[in-house]
Amino acid sequence: MNMITCNTSEEAAQVAAQLVIDRVNAKPDAILGLPTGGTPLGMYAALAKAVREKRVDLSAVTTFNLDEYCGLPVSHPESYLTFMTRNFYAPCGLAAAQTHIPDGEAADPDAEALAYDNAIRAIGGIDLQVLGIGHNGHIGFNEPGTPPDARTHSVLLTEQTRRANARFFASLDEVPTRAITMGIATILEARELLLLANGADKADILAAALRGPVTPDNPASFLQGHPRLTVIADRAAGARIVS
Repeated sequence: MNMITCNTSEEAAQVAAQLVIDRVNAKPDAILGLPTGGTPLGMYAALAKAVREKRVDLSAVTTFNLDEYCGLPVSHPESYLTFMTRNFYAPCGLAAAQTHIPDGEAADPDAEALAYDNAIRAIGGIDLQVLGIGHNGHIGFNEPGTPPDARTHSVLLTEQTRRANARFFASLDEVPTRAITMGIATILEARELLLLANGADKADILAAALRGPVTPDNPASFLQGHPRLTVIADRAAGARIVS
């Protein structure tokens, strides 16, 4: 594991973006796995700036998003497709054919999950998977108790996760109860992982994930076994990591 602790979240975003830039410059047709949420926003802004400045060319990359809510129209301002279009696809000039995200409106979410997983396999797997970490240790929407052999699947969201995401909606009642997510096994098959964490509220769970026991109770702990894991955290999030 390569642990990089930055003084601020802004610095962490720049360092994370540079890692992505380096990987794409080395392999212009890289397959990127991408997250949503507040944590990667600074990285996405830095990547868009790099595209404008012609320090990286994303025209040949392919992206697969970690997850999407079930039952939320794609036009909804909080659908993950809308989030990615607003914060990454459009600012970086990605064409629709380059981007993939689970269909949260699929009539059969389990069939959609299987098709999505098969699409990742068919393209040869993900080169670099970017992740955040939830307050309960979830990665993607793999909630505590998810087995390590889980592949892309539909999942019932925990109350804690729904409450954490309620800030993006008018009320908790509007937060979807289900999602489609890459599974832990799918994530771990990526050739390289980049885990991002910011803020003092992530310090305890990040330390438990990286230094504690490997257990389904903390899904992020399964990342410990990956041979190419980079963790980029601001100083507050990394405060409890013991080298």
